[in-house]
Amino acid sequence: MANVPYYEQKDRENTLKLRALAKGLPPYCAVFFRAIEPRTSSRTRIAYAYDLKIFFDFLIKENPMLGKLERTQIALSHLESLTVADLEEYIEYLKYRFNDKDQEVVNKERGIMRKLATLKSFYRYFYQNEQINDNPAERVRLPKLHDKEIIRLEPDEVAKLLDAVEDGSELTPKQQQFHKQTKYRDLALLTLLLGTGMRVSECVGIDIQDVNFETGGVLIHRKGGKEVVVYFGMEVEEALKDYLDIRETIDPAPGHEDALFLSLQKKRINVRSVELLVKKYATIVTPLKKITPHKLRSTYGTSLYRETGDIYLVADVLGHADVNTTKKHYAALEDERRRSARDKVRLRE
Repeated sequence: MANVPYYEQKDRENTLKLRALAKGLPPYCAVFFRAIEPRTSSRTRIAYAYDLKIFFDFLIKENPMLGKLERTQIALSHLESLTVADLEEYIEYLKYRFNDKDQEVVNKERGIMRKLATLKSFYRYFYQNEQINDNPAERVRLPKLHDKEIIRLEPDEVAKLLDAVEDGSELTPKQQQFHKQTKYRDLALLTLLLGTGMRVSECVGIDIQDVNFETGGVLIHRKGGKEVVVYFGMEVEEALKDYLDIRETIDPAPGHEDALFLSLQKKRINVRSVELLVKKYATIVTPLKKITPHKLRSTYGTSLYRETGDIYLVADVLGHADVNTTKKHYAALEDERRRSARDKVRLRE
């Protein structure tokens, strides 16, 4: 698989995973997935499949009319006959339930919102294509979302985080053994995330040939497969060059020859490993903040907005399709800038 680009390989894996999930759902679900394929990523469709599985399982467990059916036997006519009250019961079910392994699952506002958005999209498709005559999901009101405070690192915490990676003395004895092998990789990876604001999924997909030191840019694949060049500064360049000196001495596992960041197993590092890596170092620096790779992205976005005051530039660099998404995340900073404007204009000298 050495010659297959990472993103093509992941898309193949996701396609096969979606097909397997679809087999456990009613046949018309596959029709829905094919219909939304042009405007969604394979990861999004997999998320939809999981959401729909939860919905059908709810119907079997809680709806007396459907309790004797298998998941694949639930027909569109059954969905059409549901009421708004049935779907509101589903919202209540999502707050607290048990999964197939009898594990407790608690969904918060955003988890419930996403699953309802999936259901609304699902119903809307079949209603617009006249395969059902009623759309009860359209009449269900979405729960109110409360604004979440954006968790980010302060500038001094960013410096301490990178110092912790370089030093390694505050790691546990076991972690220090691994640190000797991963120090330069970890430093390059975290510096790249903090210095560009790229998503962790974009970072793990980078190949060695995607990095161009002449232009100071790295080619990444955004959501939907769009290729974009993200530019980096001198600190990122130095960290990458130091790591690449080490990377050249590693003999990667077959199929992972092109990967920029490798795991200790000499395979392309995955998203979960990066999440654990970030948690390991961030816990040393700021134990009260739950820092994830996405929080490093927020940290970069905050710094860029404070330096430039250009919300459109921040949206473009972060790869937000809608600038309103960016405005929502950085509303507090925008308000801070507006308040600072009150003293900029003097009416009398």
